[in-house]
Amino acid sequence: MRSAEPASLGVRQAVEAIRARAVSPVELVDACLARIAALDGELVAWAHVDADGARAVARERESEARAGRLRGPLHGVPVGVKDIFDVAGMPTTGGARPFAHTRPTADAAAVARIRAAGAIVLGKTVTTEFAYRDPAPTRNPWNPGHTPGGSSAGSAAAVAARMAPLALGSQTVGSVLRPAAYCGVVGFKGTHGLVPVQGVIPLAWSLDHVGVLTRSVADAALAMSVLTGLDLEPSAVSAPRLALAPELVVRASREVAAHIEAIIDAFARAGATVSKIELPPLFRDLPAAGLTVLEAEAAAYHEARFLKHADEYSPQMRSLVEAGLGVSATAYVSANRLRLAFRDDVMPLLSAHDALLGPTAPAPAPSGLGSTGDGSLCAPWSNAGVPAISLPSGVASSGLPHAIQLVQAAGASSRLLGVAAWCERVLEFTQAPVSSPLGRV
Repeated sequence: MRSAEPASLGVRQAVEAIRARAVSPVELVDACLARIAALDGELVAWAHVDADGARAVARERESEARAGRLRGPLHGVPVGVKDIFDVAGMPTTGGARPFAHTRPTADAAAVARIRAAGAIVLGKTVTTEFAYRDPAPTRNPWNPGHTPGGSSAGSAAAVAARMAPLALGSQTVGSVLRPAAYCGVVGFKGTHGLVPVQGVIPLAWSLDHVGVLTRSVADAALAMSVLTGLDLEPSAVSAPRLALAPELVVRASREVAAHIEAIIDAFARAGATVSKIELPPLFRDLPAAGLTVLEAEAAAYHEARFLKHADEYSPQMRSLVEAGLGVSATAYVSANRLRLAFRDDVMPLLSAHDALLGPTAPAPAPSGLGSTGDGSLCAPWSNAGVPAISLPSGVASSGLPHAIQLVQAAGASSRLLGVAAWCERVLEFTQAPVSSPLGRV
């Protein structure tokens, strides 16, 4: 078996192959490490790779598999972990300068859960500084001249480039779904609070979500089931009732808007019903309110450190903290109340349909590494704390991926995953980036 073949396996495929003894955890880890060694000099998806540690754990998982002792549903699966999550014995840099670096002795709660399920941590994937807007050095596997998005830049790039079948990410505004969209992979975040955030550097407690990046909906569902301790197997769906909010589509480029129209036609031919809806009036005030909450909560976390190291913060993160330090208590409370009122207003609308459909981002990944892109179409659903998923849905004229976003009400992750699985089958997206020197996988 060629080393590139195991690296192309998704999460469920890898688990099945390990159980059938068609591939061993050692072969799988070695294949992923080979991809990292060959490609990461160009893509810069990894902040820290624990090759020796991953191989040692892989040998343990191989012995256990041979003895029929599987630790859990991720037994032997290699995973990348965004570098704001603590992993015992590995550095946590938060994408920042040395003043913020730590070497934790305990895993973040999410990392502990995937390890208990048998996963193998390959290392830490690159994040933007403190998971905010200052760009990371990571490049897009589809075209290294374009951003992979942020802040889960390394996680998205690693999964797209077949360096790992699964990576952990986090989303405060659009930091799981947008990089997933830009890199042509699946990105999912559940209801706010569904996955514990202990051991994860916060950006804004009220908005932070742990999410996953994979190459299929089924893989995202499996990983999220482990992270939540719930059975999030996708619900069976045959003729979904989809909602479309034109006020979201008008924010997209002409090409993306035309792509959404083509997707709607394809879904309708496959049996879906698509109804146009209008979002609650508070939607217009939500961006400003969400930003106020973000500024205030980021400042609350960083205040003590910022007093000593302000000059070592990157420009956008520094501006965020400075703005937050100036937010009054009344402004913060008012903004948070508006955010929660929007959540209450939009919940019945979401529940009345199987999913709200729209673009994940206004356009495919922009060129250059000076920006992580536009997260405005993801932000409402982070502000509301509801589950959302991004699916690759085609290839733009630029050769970069298109993506759609599906949203559902809080607590309805299985329902959303079921609709997403139906959409995935209709879309039949199979393209992968060409990442020299190993080529397409």
